[in-house]
Amino acid sequence: MQYREAQPGMPAISELSCRLVDNQVVLRWRWPEGVQAVYIEKRDAETADSSPPSLEGGLKLFTREEYKAAGSYRDRIEGIGRLRYTVYASITEDGQVLLVRQSDGRNSAEISTGKARIRYTVDHKKGLFSRRKTVRITVTAEIPVPQEALCYVKKEGGYPLDKEDGTVYPFTRPFAAGRNVLPPIEVGTSEYVRVFFTDGRKYGSTFELIPE
Repeated sequence: MQYREAQPGMPAISELSCRLVDNQVVLRWRWPEGVQAVYIEKRDAETADSSPPSLEGGLKLFTREEYKAAGSYRDRIEGIGRLRYTVYASITEDGQVLLVRQSDGRNSAEISTGKARIRYTVDHKKGLFSRRKTVRITVTAEIPVPQEALCYVKKEGGYPLDKEDGTVYPFTRPFAAGRNVLPPIEVGTSEYVRVFFTDGRKYGSTFELIPE
Protein backbone atom coordinates (compact mmCIF):
# COMPACT_ATOMS: atom_id res chain seq x y z
CA MET A 1 0.00 0.00 0.00
CA GLN A 2 1.37 3.42 -1.02
CA TYR A 3 0.98 6.51 1.15
CA ARG A 4 1.59 10.23 1.11
CA GLU A 5 2.77 12.37 3.99
CA ALA A 6 0.08 14.92 4.87
CA GLN A 7 0.71 18.39 3.45
CA PRO A 8 -1.29 21.64 3.83
CA GLY A 9 -4.47 21.39 1.80
CA MET A 10 -4.55 17.58 1.77
CA PRO A 11 -7.54 15.80 3.39
CA ALA A 12 -6.92 14.74 6.98
CA ILE A 13 -8.86 12.87 9.66
CA SER A 14 -9.72 14.84 12.80
CA GLU A 15 -11.76 14.57 16.02
CA LEU A 16 -11.11 10.82 16.30
CA SER A 17 -12.70 9.29 19.41
CA CYS A 18 -12.33 5.74 20.70
CA ARG A 19 -14.39 4.07 23.45
CA LEU A 20 -15.69 0.71 24.64
CA VAL A 21 -19.38 -0.12 24.19
CA ASP A 22 -20.84 -3.59 24.83
CA ASN A 23 -17.59 -5.48 24.26
CA GLN A 24 -16.82 -3.49 21.11
CA VAL A 25 -14.40 -0.68 20.30
CA VAL A 26 -16.35 2.21 18.75
CA LEU A 27 -14.53 4.76 16.57
CA ARG A 28 -15.94 8.07 15.38
CA TRP A 29 -14.20 10.86 13.50
CA ARG A 30 -14.76 13.91 11.28
CA TRP A 31 -14.53 13.04 7.60
CA PRO A 32 -12.56 15.46 5.41
CA GLU A 33 -14.41 16.91 2.47
CA GLY A 34 -14.27 14.76 -0.65
CA VAL A 35 -13.00 11.60 1.03
CA GLN A 36 -15.28 8.62 0.40
CA ALA A 37 -13.26 5.87 2.10
CA VAL A 38 -10.65 5.32 4.80
CA TYR A 39 -8.36 2.51 5.82
CA ILE A 40 -8.30 1.55 9.49
CA GLU A 41 -5.27 0.02 11.14
CA LYS A 42 -5.28 -1.83 14.48
CA ARG A 43 -2.07 -2.61 16.32
CA ASP A 44 -0.90 -3.64 19.76
CA ALA A 45 -0.03 -0.28 21.33
CA GLU A 46 2.85 -1.75 23.34
CA THR A 47 4.64 -3.12 20.27
CA ALA A 48 3.43 -0.70 17.58
CA ASP A 49 6.24 0.86 15.56
CA SER A 50 6.50 3.56 12.92
CA SER A 51 6.57 1.23 9.90
CA PRO A 52 4.23 2.13 7.03
CA PRO A 53 0.74 0.63 7.04
CA SER A 54 0.06 -2.38 4.81
CA LEU A 55 -2.87 -4.62 3.94
CA GLU A 56 -0.87 -7.50 5.37
CA GLY A 57 -0.49 -5.53 8.61
CA GLY A 58 -4.23 -5.41 9.22
CA LEU A 59 -5.54 -2.42 7.24
CA LYS A 60 -9.30 -2.53 6.71
CA LEU A 61 -11.25 -0.56 4.10
CA PHE A 62 -14.27 1.34 5.46
CA THR A 63 -16.44 3.58 3.30
CA ARG A 64 -18.25 6.79 4.09
CA GLU A 65 -21.56 5.11 3.23
CA GLU A 66 -20.86 2.34 5.75
CA TYR A 67 -20.06 4.97 8.35
CA LYS A 68 -23.30 6.85 7.67
CA ALA A 69 -25.34 3.65 7.94
CA ALA A 70 -23.77 2.56 11.25
CA GLY A 71 -22.94 5.97 12.73
CA SER A 72 -19.45 4.70 13.63
CA TYR A 73 -16.88 2.01 13.04
CA ARG A 74 -17.14 -0.94 15.42
CA ASP A 75 -14.55 -3.62 16.15
CA ARG A 76 -15.27 -6.60 18.39
CA ILE A 77 -12.81 -7.08 21.26
CA GLU A 78 -10.75 -10.25 21.07
CA GLY A 79 -8.41 -10.60 24.03
CA ILE A 80 -7.09 -8.04 26.46
CA GLY A 81 -4.40 -5.41 26.22
CA ARG A 82 -3.88 -1.91 24.87
CA LEU A 83 -4.71 -1.21 21.22
CA ARG A 84 -3.87 1.63 18.86
CA TYR A 85 -6.28 2.49 16.04
CA THR A 86 -5.22 4.73 13.15
CA VAL A 87 -7.63 6.01 10.48
CA TYR A 88 -6.06 6.94 7.12
CA ALA A 89 -7.89 9.08 4.57
CA SER A 90 -7.88 7.40 1.16
CA ILE A 91 -7.20 9.49 -1.95
CA THR A 92 -6.63 8.65 -5.61
CA GLU A 93 -3.79 9.99 -7.74
CA ASP A 94 -3.33 8.90 -11.36
CA GLY A 95 -5.69 6.00 -10.75
CA GLN A 96 -3.71 4.77 -7.71
CA VAL A 97 -5.12 4.58 -4.19
CA LEU A 98 -2.94 6.37 -1.63
CA LEU A 99 -3.21 6.77 2.14
CA VAL A 100 -2.64 10.10 3.84
CA ARG A 101 -0.15 9.62 6.65
CA GLN A 102 -0.59 12.30 9.33
CA SER A 103 2.17 13.45 11.66
CA ASP A 104 -0.16 15.42 13.95
CA GLY A 105 -1.53 12.26 15.62
CA ARG A 106 -5.15 13.38 15.24
CA ASN A 107 -6.00 10.24 13.28
CA SER A 108 -4.73 7.85 16.00
CA ALA A 109 -6.21 6.79 19.34
CA GLU A 110 -5.37 4.20 21.98
CA ILE A 111 -7.66 2.21 24.22
CA SER A 112 -7.27 -0.44 26.92
CA THR A 113 -9.48 -3.51 26.58
CA GLY A 114 -8.70 -4.68 30.11
CA LYS A 115 -5.66 -5.72 32.13
CA ALA A 116 -4.04 -9.10 31.68
CA ARG A 117 -3.11 -10.71 34.99
CA ILE A 118 0.47 -11.73 35.70
CA ARG A 119 0.79 -13.94 38.77
CA TYR A 120 4.18 -14.74 40.23
CA THR A 121 5.70 -16.73 43.06
CA VAL A 122 9.17 -16.38 44.56
CA ASP A 123 10.39 -19.33 46.64
CA HIS A 124 13.49 -18.91 48.83
CA LYS A 125 15.14 -22.19 49.93
CA LYS A 126 18.27 -22.54 52.02
CA GLY A 127 20.23 -25.74 52.11
CA LEU A 128 21.42 -27.18 55.40
CA PHE A 129 24.70 -25.54 56.49
CA SER A 130 24.79 -23.52 53.25
CA ARG A 131 25.92 -19.89 53.08
CA ARG A 132 23.72 -19.35 50.02
CA LYS A 133 20.09 -19.98 49.21
CA THR A 134 18.23 -20.73 46.01
CA VAL A 135 15.47 -18.46 44.69
CA ARG A 136 12.99 -19.87 42.19
CA ILE A 137 10.66 -17.49 40.33
CA THR A 138 7.52 -18.69 38.55
CA VAL A 139 5.52 -16.29 36.36
CA THR A 140 2.05 -17.24 35.10
CA ALA A 141 0.64 -14.84 32.48
CA GLU A 142 -2.72 -14.64 30.72
CA ILE A 143 -1.08 -13.31 27.55
CA PRO A 144 2.55 -13.08 26.33
CA VAL A 145 4.61 -10.52 28.28
CA PRO A 146 7.74 -8.83 26.88
CA GLN A 147 10.86 -9.40 28.94
CA GLU A 148 11.42 -5.66 29.35
CA ALA A 149 8.09 -5.29 31.19
CA LEU A 150 9.32 -7.07 34.34
CA CYS A 151 12.41 -7.14 36.50
CA TYR A 152 13.38 -8.67 39.82
CA VAL A 153 14.86 -6.75 42.70
CA LYS A 154 17.26 -8.15 45.32
CA LYS A 155 17.63 -6.60 48.76
CA GLU A 156 19.80 -7.33 51.77
CA GLY A 157 18.00 -7.91 55.07
CA GLY A 158 14.38 -8.03 53.88
CA TYR A 159 11.99 -8.00 50.96
CA PRO A 160 12.23 -4.94 48.67
CA LEU A 161 9.21 -2.64 48.85
CA ASP A 162 9.48 -1.30 45.29
CA LYS A 163 11.77 -1.25 42.26
CA GLU A 164 14.08 1.36 43.80
CA ASP A 165 14.42 -0.52 47.12
CA GLY A 166 17.33 -2.77 46.12
CA THR A 167 19.39 -3.95 43.17
CA VAL A 168 17.46 -4.29 39.90
CA TYR A 169 18.03 -7.22 37.52
CA PRO A 170 16.44 -7.67 34.06
CA PHE A 171 14.93 -10.87 32.75
CA THR A 172 16.66 -12.37 29.72
CA ARG A 173 13.70 -13.70 27.74
CA PRO A 174 10.01 -12.91 27.18
CA PHE A 175 7.26 -14.69 29.07
CA ALA A 176 4.88 -16.96 27.18
CA ALA A 177 1.19 -17.14 27.99
CA GLY A 178 0.81 -19.72 30.74
CA ARG A 179 3.29 -20.90 33.37
CA ASN A 180 6.93 -19.85 33.08
CA VAL A 181 9.40 -21.50 35.47
CA LEU A 182 12.64 -19.51 35.47
CA PRO A 183 16.15 -20.85 36.13
CA PRO A 184 17.09 -20.75 39.82
CA ILE A 185 19.00 -17.78 41.23
CA GLU A 186 21.66 -18.06 43.95
CA VAL A 187 21.62 -15.29 46.60
CA GLY A 188 23.02 -14.72 50.06
CA THR A 189 21.16 -16.11 53.06
CA SER A 190 20.05 -12.61 54.11
CA GLU A 191 19.02 -11.47 50.62
CA TYR A 192 15.42 -11.46 49.38
CA VAL A 193 13.85 -11.11 45.93
CA ARG A 194 10.60 -9.71 44.51
CA VAL A 195 9.24 -9.06 41.00
CA PHE A 196 8.19 -5.58 39.81
CA PHE A 197 7.26 -3.73 36.64
CA THR A 198 10.21 -1.96 35.06
CA ASP A 199 7.86 0.96 34.34
CA GLY A 200 4.63 0.95 36.33
CA ARG A 201 2.97 3.73 34.33
CA LYS A 202 3.73 2.11 30.99
CA TYR A 203 2.98 -1.53 31.75
CA GLY A 204 0.49 -1.06 34.58
CA SER A 205 -2.15 0.06 32.08
CA THR A 206 -1.96 -3.31 30.31
CA PHE A 207 -1.02 -5.78 33.04
CA GLU A 208 -1.91 -6.45 36.66
CA LEU A 209 0.99 -7.91 38.64
CA ILE A 210 -0.20 -10.24 41.44
CA PRO A 211 2.12 -11.91 43.98
CA GLU A 212 1.06 -15.31 45.28
